[in-house]
Amino acid sequence: MTKSAIEQLVFMMDSAFYGDPERPTHSWHAVLVNLGSLQPDDWDWIPPGGRRTIRRLLLELGTCKYVCDNQAFGDASMSWETPGSVPAVDVTNRDDIVTWLREGHRRLRDSVAALADDALLFEARPSYWGEPREIRWQINTMIQHDLYHAGEINHIRALHQENDDDSD
Repeated sequence: MTKSAIEQLVFMMDSAFYGDPERPTHSWHAVLVNLGSLQPDDWDWIPPGGRRTIRRLLLELGTCKYVCDNQAFGDASMSWETPGSVPAVDVTNRDDIVTWLREGHRRLRDSVAALADDALLFEARPSYWGEPREIRWQINTMIQHDLYHAGEINHIRALHQENDDDSD
C-alpha cells in the first residue's frame, strides 16, 4: 500500500488554502493569505457591475468544503438543496466565518489524509455535483476551487483598495 499520491494531494490542498509553509513569499495565491490583506470594509463591497462580495465567496467556498467532505466521505446528508444540513455560521461575524471555513477545510483534508491507499483515489463516491465522481477528481476540483476564489478575493480587494497592479 502506498500513500504518496494522497500525501501530495493533501500538501496541495493545504498550499491552496493556507499557503506553502516552505515558501511563504510565494503563497500570495492561497485563500487565507488573501484574507490577510483585507480591510473591514472590503468584505461587503461589490465591484461596479459585479454581484458577489468577498463574504459571499467565502460562504460558498466553505459550504462546498463541508458538502464535498460529507458526500464523498460521510453519510451524504449535506446538500445545497437541504436547508440547515451544512453547519451554521454567523454570517455577520468575519472571525466566525474564517473559523468555520478553516473547519470545513480541516474536515475535508483530514478525510483525504485518512485514505488508506492511493488506489482509493480512483474510487467513485457520491459528489455534490449529483453523480458519483472519482475521489481524485473531487479533490482536484476543490483545490482549483480554492485557487479560483483566492484570485477573486484578491481582485475584489485590489479594486476596492484601488491598488490593482497588473505587473505580476
